[in-house]
Amino acid sequence: MAPHDPVDEENPSTKERDEENEKKEYDPYQGAKVVKEEDAILSADDDAITRIRNVHKTYLLGVEGVPALRGVTLDIKRGDFVVLLGQSGGGKTSLLNIIGTIDKPTKGEIVICGTRVTSRTSDKTLAYIRLAKLGFVFQTFNLLSSMTALENVEMPMILKASLSPAERRARAKSKCCLPAFSIYFY
Repeated sequence: MAPHDPVDEENPSTKERDEENEKKEYDPYQGAKVVKEEDAILSADDDAITRIRNVHKTYLLGVEGVPALRGVTLDIKRGDFVVLLGQSGGGKTSLLNIIGTIDKPTKGEIVICGTRVTSRTSDKTLAYIRLAKLGFVFQTFNLLSSMTALENVEMPMILKASLSPAERRARAKSKCCLPAFSIYFY
């Protein structure tokens, strides 16, 4: 075997290591900070599921900063129906992207489902929050074109890996509104 080849079939330690690595399950959120109950910032008796304090967001345009949010403070409690109303360019989308963990604040304090989100929060942690705690519906479709509508509904459950394939499919079918449009699964 050539010296540059990374796998040496004759070397048992290399072969065993490769077999060991194959047995390990892939975890896309490895390294994400999972918040334990005792570390949660919101107390159990606090109704707020999202708390925003003095949040600012500034985008760089060349060398200049363009402020989108300036000192936003807001509590969203379980069951609240919230409407963001304002003129174009007023920061509505910036605020939604921060609440949805798609973007990070420039400064300020945000707590989403017990997890503090700052400008230094890792992308893995934000992805975990989106997967485990949030649902986000975009204005335009963001479906995976190589998958059916039902498979797109199943995708978060596949990533979370907490249900069997049969349970996933049943739950996806129950969440899908397609039967209302006379679309059935065969």
